[in-house]
Amino acid sequence: MKKRFINILSSATICSLAMIAMNITNYSHAADLVGNSKNGAKKNAMCVGCHQIPEYKTAFPHVYRVPKIVGQNEKYIVAALKGYKTKQRYHPTMQGIAASLSDQDIADLAAFYSGKK
Repeated sequence: MKKRFINILSSATICSLAMIAMNITNYSHAADLVGNSKNGAKKNAMCVGCHQIPEYKTAFPHVYRVPKIVGQNEKYIVAALKGYKTKQRYHPTMQGIAASLSDQDIADLAAFYSGKK
């Protein structure tokens, strides 16, 4: 029994270390990304329908005022989209949209919206 417990603990430790190593690699890659505003302009079709309508509100999953993202801080947009993608932020529509975006897409959209007035 003790030997089995040690084997399970060892396996869990190895898996945890592998996951940490993968996350470190992903974060270092994400830090190297530079957003391209021109590419972001080509990728914003899903955003325009809600985020560029003044005082727009959605009723799903509850009544919610959709924030304007034009001129928003680039790092904030990246953090928000990644939060929706990892489901650390909750909104079903945004989670679905963010799940379809690559890290480069997110960087490009953030560069586009942060650069607009």
